[in-house]
Amino acid sequence: MRIAIIEDDVSQADLVRIWLVGAGHACHTFTRGREFMRVMARDSFDLLVLDWELPDVNGDAILAWVRANVREPVPVLFTTARDAEADIVQALKAGADDYLVKPLRKQELLARVEALGRRARPKPRVAEHLKLAEFEVDVDRRVVTRHGAEVELTQKDFDLAVFLFRNVGNLVSRGHILESVWGRTSDLNTRTVDTHVSRLRSKLGLVPENGWKLTAVYQHGYRLEQVTAETKAKDTPSQAA
Repeated sequence: MRIAIIEDDVSQADLVRIWLVGAGHACHTFTRGREFMRVMARDSFDLLVLDWELPDVNGDAILAWVRANVREPVPVLFTTARDAEADIVQALKAGADDYLVKPLRKQELLARVEALGRRARPKPRVAEHLKLAEFEVDVDRRVVTRHGAEVELTQKDFDLAVFLFRNVGNLVSRGHILESVWGRTSDLNTRTVDTHVSRLRSKLGLVPENGWKLTAVYQHGYRLEQVTAETKAKDTPSQAA
C-alpha cells in the first residue's frame, strides 16, 4: 500500500517508516499537519497513520478534515500516547478506523495495517482472474481480454490496466500511479502517466458509450468508473487525458 505517516517525532516516524517499508509498503512522512493536508488535497494514499499530538494541527482536526474533504474512504490508524477510554472513543467516533497506543510494537502495527488494507480495498490473489463487465484480466499470464478477444498491451500498459481495474471508482493521484506501476522512480515526469492513460483508454475502449469513464481530475489524477445508460447519454464519446 501507499501509506502517509503524519508524525512530528522524527525518530518515531523513521522507525514506523522502516517497519512499513520492510513489509513492502511505500511510505511518505509528514511532520506537520498543514503540510500533509496541502499534499492530500491533490494526492492519494491507501492508508494514513496519524499521530494525535502535532505542533500545528492536532490529529483529530486532521481526521475531521480528511473525512470532510476526501471522497474516497481512506482508512486512518490513529497513534498516540493517550490511553484513556474516552480518548479512544473520541478518536473512533471522529472517524478513525483503528487506534494504537504508544509505544508502538512492530508486529502489532503491521498486523493492524494489513487488516485495514484488506477491509478497505480487498484485492484478489495474484493467480486469480479479474472480471469486470466485458474485461477479463489474467494477472498470472499478463493477458487482458475484451469480449473474449485478447488486447495487445505493452508491459507498462498491462500494469496500469491492472492498477486501474483494482481501483475502479477510486480517485488515484498521478504520484500514486507512478509509484505503483513504475516503482519509486522520482525522475519520471507525470506526463508519462498521462500518455499511458490516454493510450490505454483507446486500446481498451474505456469511453462512456462502452460503459466506462476514465477521466482526468484537475491537479489530482484519474478515476476509472463504470457508467449507467443515463450517464452514457449525457457524456461525450471520449475524455481527453
